[in-house]
Amino acid sequence: MENTETEKRGAVLLSFGTSVEEARVRDMAPVEAALRACTGVPCLTAYTSPTIRKILQARGENVPDLAGALEALLRAGVEEALVQPTHLLYGFEYDSIKKALEERRGLFKQVRLGVPLLSGTEDLRAMARVLGGLWPREEGAAAVFLGHGTEHWANMAYPALQTALGLLGREDLLIGTVEGWPGYEEVSRELSRRGVKKVRLSPLMLTAGDHARNDMAGAGEHSWRSRLEKEGYKVECRLEGLGALPPVQEMYAGHFRALLSEDGDGL
Repeated sequence: MENTETEKRGAVLLSFGTSVEEARVRDMAPVEAALRACTGVPCLTAYTSPTIRKILQARGENVPDLAGALEALLRAGVEEALVQPTHLLYGFEYDSIKKALEERRGLFKQVRLGVPLLSGTEDLRAMARVLGGLWPREEGAAAVFLGHGTEHWANMAYPALQTALGLLGREDLLIGTVEGWPGYEEVSRELSRRGVKKVRLSPLMLTAGDHARNDMAGAGEHSWRSRLEKEGYKVECRLEGLGALPPVQEMYAGHFRALLSEDGDGL
């Protein structure tokens, strides 16, 4: 039987991935469910991290990379390939995804790539509102949302999000990064300047995976929790990724719906 127009479309839900099963179930699965609910076209899961895929393969689970997922769509007769990333922002990973799709665009009649979670001003404002609802104000307390960070220009999303929080009047909420700016030193100075006694740490990441468990909340001396406790702060950690939050799931779904409704030549 000849494929219908809808059946000729297929999508790849593309994440960095995580090897922490609890985080996959709690933080990633709800996002994928929200994305799949947007469409009736076939959707495949793929991870960009070779390390994560190798770890999962050793456990008996094979998750394809982007190339493998696209090949599966081709075998299924898909002519229009849609790729929706769950990455937080534009960065080196996103650049690599775009390059890989450009190299394979001739395999399909059309290839289109969706935007990351924080892709513009409205996304930043929406995320600021989400974060503002996670922690109530408390005298002498501040919350720090810890992102991965990058040397890519897209790192500007973090200080921009800090500005959005400030414009909401939430000076008690701070943004930090593991590998970007603002880093630990900048956040520590702000906490001291504001006379904070208690610090709440939350991951500004899709999943509360290795970075959240080790770099943020780990027992090692270099974790943010340990360093803050050494400075005399009372520290509370929330090990829940952004993907577990319904408003964030809806933000991802909104991007995917926009991708599904786009016209044009794609990349």
